[in-house]
Amino acid sequence: MSAPAAASSPGNTDLMDQAAAVAALSALAQDTRLSVFRLLVQAGEGGVSAGGIAERLDVRQNTLSTHLGILVAAGLVTKRRDGRTIYYAAAYPGMRALLTYLLEDCCGGRPELCSTPLSSC
Repeated sequence: MSAPAAASSPGNTDLMDQAAAVAALSALAQDTRLSVFRLLVQAGEGGVSAGGIAERLDVRQNTLSTHLGILVAAGLVTKRRDGRTIYYAAAYPGMRALLTYLLEDCCGGRPELCSTPLSSC
C-alpha cells in the first residue's frame, strides 16, 4: 500500500484525493489497526514505543509490526528511532486530511456545521 497522495491543489496540503482516502480508510478497517491508531492519537505527539503498543494492546510484536507498516504507508502514523527503540505517533496532518476529505461536502453546503470535529485536532 503506497503513501497517500495529496490532491492536486498546490496551496492546500490538507487536501486528500480519493485514492489516499481509500488507503487510509482501508488501513483503519481492521480491529487491531484501529485500536493502535486510537492509542496513538490519545498518546499525543510523543507517541508510544512499539513495545509499549504491543504491551498495552496485548498484540504480538511481529503481528504489530505488520499493522504499523500499513498505518505508516497510509500516512496515518509516523515513526522515529531513538537508539534501539522505535516510537510511533499519530500523523495528525494525515488524520486531518482524511477528516477534511470525509466532511468536505457535508451538511448541505454548510461546512460550519461540521467544523467542530476538525477544529479540535
